[in-house]
Amino acid sequence: MGRPTLDRLPDRLAACLRCERPDAKAACVHALHADWQAGRVDAAAELARVSVDAPGRPRRPELVPPQAVPRRRADTVPGRAALVHALAHIEFNAINLALDAAHRFAGMPVAYYADWLGVAHEEALHFALLDEHLGTLGHAYGDFPAHAGLWDMALKTAHDPLVRMALVPRVLEARGLDATPLIVEKLEAAGDTRMIEILAVIERDEIGHVAIGSHWFVYLCAARGVDPEMTFRALLAEYDAPPLRPPFNLRARRQAGFSESELAWLETVSETERRR
Repeated sequence: MGRPTLDRLPDRLAACLRCERPDAKAACVHALHADWQAGRVDAAAELARVSVDAPGRPRRPELVPPQAVPRRRADTVPGRAALVHALAHIEFNAINLALDAAHRFAGMPVAYYADWLGVAHEEALHFALLDEHLGTLGHAYGDFPAHAGLWDMALKTAHDPLVRMALVPRVLEARGLDATPLIVEKLEAAGDTRMIEILAVIERDEIGHVAIGSHWFVYLCAARGVDPEMTFRALLAEYDAPPLRPPFNLRARRQAGFSESELAWLETVSETERRR
């Protein structure tokens, strides 16, 4: 008997990207991750890929401009529900971002695809944890408006994996690491111990996700003969990335692959912000 025909990785990734319901998308991601680990997916198949510029999403939540998203105070149950919903929306988008990082960029080492499939798998787990907790607060995903800023950055960086690694993991996800201690403080005051436990899991995994982005950013910079730190700063300006505002979670950023010189540079950003 001949060897069984393996699934093509781009086809499986595109199928997950197109799933609309969060539960269907998560099931697709977990099945793909399991099949990848079992060797049932062909990472070497590099035939033409069909771009998925608008991944599947449910009809709700309503997408509005970022400034129109309601404030998320944690000292009331509705406010805490809105906060958890905002985090769940980030994680839902993060599933698509990880899938897109693997689907959009052909010709990378096999380890690159393994990394981003693992990230998608963990982001789907994070979404499930948050969605379950949201239910204990009397709400479901889609009950609050949200914005599309994360996916907008995916489209801005769709042409180059180096730019993607710089501006999604090392900017957007790293900003999430910075925000976590502040959110935990609010949740401690509200007595929401379960949400604090969930955030500890998410922070642990997100440090790994930013580290993966840092690794492949440095890899691509080395392949092109450019300096990673100077390139990173230049890309922040060129692509009008979200501003780097203190306080920074230096412990988490250090674990996630930011160099000591980069952290020192962030401290100068902190000082500049304080003087404004």
